[in-house]
Amino acid sequence: MIQKIKPLFSLHLLAWLTLLLCLSLAGCGDGEPRYALADGKTLKFSDLQGRIVLINYWAEWCKPCRKEIPELNALQQQYGDQVQVLGVNFDGIQGDALIKQTNNLGIEFPILTTDPRHQFSVEASGVLPETLVINHQGVYEKVLLGPQTLEQLQAIIKAK
Repeated sequence: MIQKIKPLFSLHLLAWLTLLLCLSLAGCGDGEPRYALADGKTLKFSDLQGRIVLINYWAEWCKPCRKEIPELNALQQQYGDQVQVLGVNFDGIQGDALIKQTNNLGIEFPILTTDPRHQFSVEASGVLPETLVINHQGVYEKVLLGPQTLEQLQAIIKAK
């Protein structure tokens, strides 16, 4: 009888220790998702609070996207202290193919490898280019459909 109790006690002890370990590890993170970038780095949107974040959806085959990318590059260069432009490939291209496309298109802003829409509860419009505007507090404000000019993007920044 003692031999049957000892293995049962060991299993319960192991289960409790496993539960305690899981709970302690869960407390180590802040619960906010980290997003991988094409260059191997990661980011959390809370690290960008205080800046306007523009999440631009693009595709290599999209002619309006090709027209808009230089405008987004210029915005990031001129207003980098106030704005963070991020890109998301509409087709879900990953790895070396994603790097090749961003280089071919001359994209100079960071590219997310995962779509962050769910974090902001925004549905895809299906229109390209599409740009989500996240305000200084990290809250989704609106979507911009179609190619934006530098002047249009500057107006968004100046309005904040």
